[in-house]
Amino acid sequence: MSAEESPYAVRLATTPEDLTAAQALRYQVFVRELGGDGPLVDHAAGLERDAFDTHFDHLVLVDRRIDPATHAHVIGAYRVLPSDRRAAAGRFYSETEFDLSPLLASGRRLLELGRSCVHGDHRGGTAMFHLWNGLAEYVLDRGIEVLFGAASFHGTDITALAQSLSYLHRHHLAPPAMRVRALGPHRQEMDLIPASRLDRRAAMAATPALIKAYLRLGGFVGDGAWIDRDFNTTDVCLVMDTGQMSVRHREFYIRKAGA
Repeated sequence: MSAEESPYAVRLATTPEDLTAAQALRYQVFVRELGGDGPLVDHAAGLERDAFDTHFDHLVLVDRRIDPATHAHVIGAYRVLPSDRRAAAGRFYSETEFDLSPLLASGRRLLELGRSCVHGDHRGGTAMFHLWNGLAEYVLDRGIEVLFGAASFHGTDITALAQSLSYLHRHHLAPPAMRVRALGPHRQEMDLIPASRLDRRAAMAATPALIKAYLRLGGFVGDGAWIDRDFNTTDVCLVMDTGQMSVRHREFYIRKAGA
């Protein structure tokens, strides 16, 4: 299907209907599906929201066949905050979980990513690739040098996640200049299994697709995970140099297009 024929469009949220639809999608994914909660979650209206929403840009994937008045037209979303807006927001969202000192001290143009989600009816197709292409355009337009943000494993059972966390720590740990650290008291060490007992296949099978996508594009993880009991997740902080992403991103999509 050509771009003209595609029912999807990726753009920044520009209307109250766009933001409400993104928050409704987040509620469906993070609250109903994954069991999350939070102080500003509106269960009556079915909206997952927080105090940071007004400061972030919201990249939305829209199904143009759906009337925006229904608040169901957003079927994919990403929440992004450039570093030049950190002061207005007070901090990056992930600073409650991770010490970002190496990134903040770098002087580079940063972009925090979060709340990435796709409606269940649109997973497994091209939806996530549309979102990634939209994110790449956002990054290039603004000269972003480093992407980062918390990415989640569902659940807080560390025994079930030990293979994945250990593999990420041993094989994808960020270099010192980008190595953010999970903060206490909810910090979880990731080096849980000796190298001799690591099973790469099992580790990757239990790793969410979004995290694997970042790794394919040259991403790393920080030191330590963070247990988010409100959202019923175990979070790692992903960091990626966009100079590496630009080359890998092209190769990745060329392969997908030819698949």
